Amino acid sequence: MLHGIDVSAYQSSAYDTDGLSFVFIKATEGRSYVNPRLTAQTKTARDAGLVVGFYHFLWPGSLTDQAEYFLRHAPDRPGDLLAVDWETTGEGTHASNAEKDRFIRKLKDLRPDNRVVLYANRDFWLNIDTTSYAGDGLWIADYVTAGKPRIKAKWRFHQYTSEPHDKDVANFASRAALREWAADA
Repeated sequence: MLHGIDVSAYQSSAYDTDGLSFVFIKATEGRSYVNPRLTAQTKTARDAGLVVGFYHFLWPGSLTDQAEYFLRHAPDRPGDLLAVDWETTGEGTHASNAEKDRFIRKLKDLRPDNRVVLYANRDFWLNIDTTSYAGDGLWIADYVTAGKPRIKAKWRFHQYTSEPHDKDVANFASRAALREWAADA
C-alpha cells in the first residue's frame, strides 16, 4: 500500500510530503470555484516527486461546462490523475448517476492521456450509485482501517481518515507501479 493525502484550499501550500507517494489536489468546483492554492500545492507535490492528481467537486447540471472548466484549471500533463468528487453539495443536492457517468466519460474524451477516477463515500457508492461506473478506478472514502474499506468493489484509492487531514492509501505495490498505471491511460 502506498500512502498519500488529498488537499484543498483548507490546507497549507507547503504540506508535509514525507512518506507520501501521491497527492490529490482540489482544482475546481461547479463552474465558478478554483482552489486559490492550486498552483503552489501542485508545485509542492511535483518538487517532492509525487504522483499528482486533481479533483473536481461535481455539481448537478452543466456537465460539459463543468468538465471544460475543470480542465482549463487542472494542469494538462500526461500521467497526472483526474478525479470526480461525487457527493452532496453545500446546497444538499448531488449530481445524478447519469450525470456522474457522463462527466467521467467527458473527461476521458477531453483528456485521453489521463486516468480518470471516481471519488465517492461509502454511502454514495452503496446506496446512491446504480451503475458502478468509476472510469479507470474507484477512490472510496470509508473511515476505517487503511486499505480495508467496507465495500466489495475493486478500488484503487481509499481515504481512511480526515484527521488531522484527509489521508489515503493506494492499492499499488510501489510508486513506480502507480506511476506506470497513471501513464498508461
